[in-house]
Amino acid sequence: MEFSAKQIAQLLNGHVEGDENITVNNVSKIEEGKEKTLSFLANPVYTNFIYTTNASIVIVNNTLVLERPVKPGCTLIRVDNAYESFAKLLELYTQTKAQKVGTEQPSFISESAKIGVECYIGAFVYIGQNATIGNNVKLHPHVFIGDHCEIGDNTILHSGVKLYHECKIGSDCTIHAGTVIGSDGFGFAPNTEGNAFAKVPQIGNVIIEDNVEIGSNSSIDRATLGSTIIRKGVKLDNLVQIAHNVEIGQNTVIAGLSGVAGSTKVGKNCMIGAQVGIAGHMKIADGVKIAGQSGIGSSIEKEGEIVQGSPAFNIGDYKRSYVLFRSLPKLNDKLNALIKKANQ
Repeated sequence: MEFSAKQIAQLLNGHVEGDENITVNNVSKIEEGKEKTLSFLANPVYTNFIYTTNASIVIVNNTLVLERPVKPGCTLIRVDNAYESFAKLLELYTQTKAQKVGTEQPSFISESAKIGVECYIGAFVYIGQNATIGNNVKLHPHVFIGDHCEIGDNTILHSGVKLYHECKIGSDCTIHAGTVIGSDGFGFAPNTEGNAFAKVPQIGNVIIEDNVEIGSNSSIDRATLGSTIIRKGVKLDNLVQIAHNVEIGQNTVIAGLSGVAGSTKVGKNCMIGAQVGIAGHMKIADGVKIAGQSGIGSSIEKEGEIVQGSPAFNIGDYKRSYVLFRSLPKLNDKLNALIKKANQ
């Protein structure tokens, strides 16, 4: 399918500079641009490529000032926000692609399960007793849906996702390959002999609200009692661990290899970097930002706080402390020299 610069500009409310009739049928990175492809320029680091790219159409910001003409055959579309506009086009492109519908074999669907219309159920999918699947749900091959689970409309579960019994996923969610939702929380109690641990049954569930996206190979543990809850709009990266009875607030984002221990409540609109560890039974206020590789051992009660380090503290104090830390060897040499001089 081909689109002209004029059509794309109309979709984006943009302005064409060049040939409005030029067409594209694919996308490319600006540094690897080819003829008949669409690209974009948003990051100033890549500005030099605007003069050398072979892409036929490039989406740029209205504020971009050209130092020299672009290559012949390259048409620009100026918009308010190039990155946002390109993302919008990719979303439209995804929606227009042919989407599978129907049930592949072999697969197993319990007779008591309820399946909505326009669903896709891939090969080797298992759907348990009394499960409820909404409309336009896509279950890719090897997905497991346990008994009494619920999945809302337009949700996509990619290959190998496992949804344990009695868990609920809302509408317009995307769960990527290999993620496990509803596995047992890490609950063990020392036995009377004191040298072994007895398993505490985990009889709660997981509730994932609408418009949530979870990356591949992540784990969301079921609650001991009650629910582990992922609120609306949350985005979790790959390899994220959410423990039992945790609650992640609305529109919070968590980068890869981070973990949140049991019963911690994370507020809304938080941003948590990669490899962050948050201890159990903590409270993280709304709007908090946690830098990558930080360790959180106590609650953060101030809204909008930005922290870094392990244990983490205010990022401004952390940066000043780190400057001193790097200077410690030199300071130690000076101190030893002063001590030596004083002893003479």
